[in-house]
Amino acid sequence: MRLWLSKSSEVPLREQLVTQIRLGIISGDLSTRQRLPSTRELARRFRIHANTVSAAYRELHRNGWVDFRRGSGVYVRQYSADRRKEDALGLDQLIAKFFQTTRAKGHSLREVQLHLNHWLTLQPPDHFLLLEPDVELRHILMTEIQNATVARVVGTSLADSHLAERLTGAAPVAMYSQVESVRAALPTDTDLITLRSRSVPESLLSQTRPSSDTLIAVVSRWPEFLRWSHTILVAAGLDPNALSFRDARERGWRRGLASMTFVVTDSLMLPQLPANCDARCFTILGDSSLDELRQFSKQFMDPGKDTDNAATPAVTRS
Repeated sequence: MRLWLSKSSEVPLREQLVTQIRLGIISGDLSTRQRLPSTRELARRFRIHANTVSAAYRELHRNGWVDFRRGSGVYVRQYSADRRKEDALGLDQLIAKFFQTTRAKGHSLREVQLHLNHWLTLQPPDHFLLLEPDVELRHILMTEIQNATVARVVGTSLADSHLAERLTGAAPVAMYSQVESVRAALPTDTDLITLRSRSVPESLLSQTRPSSDTLIAVVSRWPEFLRWSHTILVAAGLDPNALSFRDARERGWRRGLASMTFVVTDSLMLPQLPANCDARCFTILGDSSLDELRQFSKQFMDPGKDTDNAATPAVTRS
């Protein structure tokens, strides 16, 4: 994973490291169980104090992003959602064990066939249910899912008192960072689609690197979008005085946008920017997750339509 560090920035080096490593894990740039560079290696590479790197690693460990292994190093934490049982069976073995169990309990083959046919012909899900506690992020993700699929999208949080009802006829989806809490709240037999975010550094800076004095505005209703963008852009060496961050929940956020070289924004705010802005939209969800959602929608929710030419689906926010 590529890292940027700016020693002249008002953003502490520790925060620059923590933010970029955390986003690397969320996006999949850093894979589960991957060993991170040692404290000494990072300190030498960027010519910073080893205590700065150590403090960043401790913060990531404290928040559950990495594990320390004595004598071995720092590793990306393995989420329980990623863990496979050591004795995991292949599909054929699972099916064989299922038939052995049904025979042992005295069920006839005819009974098993009837019940299997019943379960296989149950009504498939007709919408996505996004489970996300952050309201502003939820609205952005719902917009992206809506834009990518032909399905209806409903959003809520685990605190929703009507969650059990909302699961009816739904395909639950959640961000990778929320998987453990979501799985713990859902019935054990509920399938969950795990979403990965896009790599933030590459997404923001994959194009030609702007000059240090380029005027850039960042617009979003989601505070984390503004914070991450600030950290990444400053770490990349852009002049903080040339950056303007607009919280779209506040009045007057459109003022002066036309004078900016370009505007970085999210999928939710993109249609709300003034028409004369050079907008660069950052999509939160990674391509692999968007493709998975498209295929799921096409296969289970609306197999008769082409997702590339479908009408805009409905979004229900709660």
